[in-house]
Amino acid sequence: MNQRRKTRRKLRSGFTTGTAAAAAARAAAIVLLGTEAPKTVNIRLLNGEVWQIPVQECRKSSDEASCTVIKDAGDDPDVTNQAVIGVRARLSHETAGVQITGGQGVGRVTKPGLEVPPGEAAINPGPCRMIREAVHAAMAEAGRTGGMHVEVFVPKGREISARTLNHRLGIVGGISILGTTGVVRPLSHEAYKATIESAFSVAAACSAKTVVCTTGRRSERHAQQMFADLPAEAFVQIGDYFAESMNQAGDRGFDRVILAVFFGKAVKMAQAAPHTHAARARLALEQLAKWTRAAGADDALVKPISAANTAREAFFMLEKQCPVMFSDVAARVVQSAENFSGNRIAARAVLFDYSGGVAADTGAKEALR
Repeated sequence: MNQRRKTRRKLRSGFTTGTAAAAAARAAAIVLLGTEAPKTVNIRLLNGEVWQIPVQECRKSSDEASCTVIKDAGDDPDVTNQAVIGVRARLSHETAGVQITGGQGVGRVTKPGLEVPPGEAAINPGPCRMIREAVHAAMAEAGRTGGMHVEVFVPKGREISARTLNHRLGIVGGISILGTTGVVRPLSHEAYKATIESAFSVAAACSAKTVVCTTGRRSERHAQQMFADLPAEAFVQIGDYFAESMNQAGDRGFDRVILAVFFGKAVKMAQAAPHTHAARARLALEQLAKWTRAAGADDALVKPISAANTAREAFFMLEKQCPVMFSDVAARVVQSAENFSGNRIAARAVLFDYSGGVAADTGAKEALR
């Protein structure tokens, strides 16, 4: 009998905006120093690997050279994938070393708490280090010393930034030039976790005592309406990263963390799921059925909940027959959140129904601190 084996295509890694900027900088320096425009350049990444990066285009005027690189995120679903990242380079006779500035499409930092101080271009220290090393390598190959000014630009940066959370972090006018290793690992979670960390950092730097954690844009919109008195920096989208986020919140020393979520995510949080991915849905509903039985419900409700296709379906059953379960789930979310933080935070849980109303709130009678 023939057996059909499923094979999984190996996912392709890509490179960060920081690596793209370093490659464009090296190419621009090479051209500026009188060498023919390269088709590729070698870049040493922050993790020690050396990658050969294709150069899209180079141009030279009397005292300036510019080169562009197409950012390739590999098989990672990255909003900056295929973005054009460019560098303009010119020799500097006033100062030695490599001066790096941000041009068109590179965001500018306006809030404290990030790796780059307010007022500076949003080019993180890691990419700056790569850019400087790339330029120094080009100068050494040409036998030149002295200084060089490098301006990073992203022609579509402003448009791309509109699809990111940069505005929440206080980065305006374009994208960030990022990279902790130089490599984009396909479908890795590092970028999202780094965004959460940055959001908490900004909230702490803005003296927020209470942060509101949501799992996406829809729950965040409802939370912003409910807690309209809180500043924008206090709202943090944590996606599926429940345990990681609560631990980070504990590290930052916030007084209160409010989890404002829909029922499906809440059920998984109530079960202390570190990561609330949809793959856990079946086990979550089976546990919800057990809790419902413990609350006094009979088989007429418990069995349909256990067999439900989605948490949404279970929600409407409970809403009609056992609404006390919403408060029970919310209380369990609080316990899980505080446990994941190492009991360093006080948590509050708000469960939204599917029209944006509040199904349960463990802190309904308390005032915000």
